[in-house]
Amino acid sequence: MREGIEIEPGKLLRVLPAFEASALADAWLEIFANNRRGANTKAYLWHTFSANRYPSAMGKEALAQYELQITSEYIVLSNDRDVAFVTDQRPTNCYLSDWYVFPENFAWTMAFTHEDGWLGPYFARHERFSELNRENEMKIRKAREAEAARLKGWR
Repeated sequence: MREGIEIEPGKLLRVLPAFEASALADAWLEIFANNRRGANTKAYLWHTFSANRYPSAMGKEALAQYELQITSEYIVLSNDRDVAFVTDQRPTNCYLSDWYVFPENFAWTMAFTHEDGWLGPYFARHERFSELNRENEMKIRKAREAEAARLKGWR
């Protein structure tokens, strides 16, 4: 595990190598910042939201929408695009100053900013959110069924 990674709540499941973090950032940009002209996403990925290049909720509304999201694992990505890790619970606190949370299929994203309260946080849904969210719900259901079977002694 990488030293210094702090995330709350939950536990750190795995740390991804820097090349995977970079690939995740590229994929994130393809989905949430495809129309980023005029938004300085080289400095901060979340500028796609503050520049109104992708529809998003901000502030308390963003936090309220984020609290409703569930998935089997949560990916956390640093704005620097070189740190990414996976946790088992929806994180609300992280040692990074600008960080992004999303499920593996990018159904949604939460962007926590160092400008919290002025610019951010931001919550956005993928344009195919309903379909992707159903996939996430199915994964959770299957994991619960597998755990119930395991507890009964089934393999």
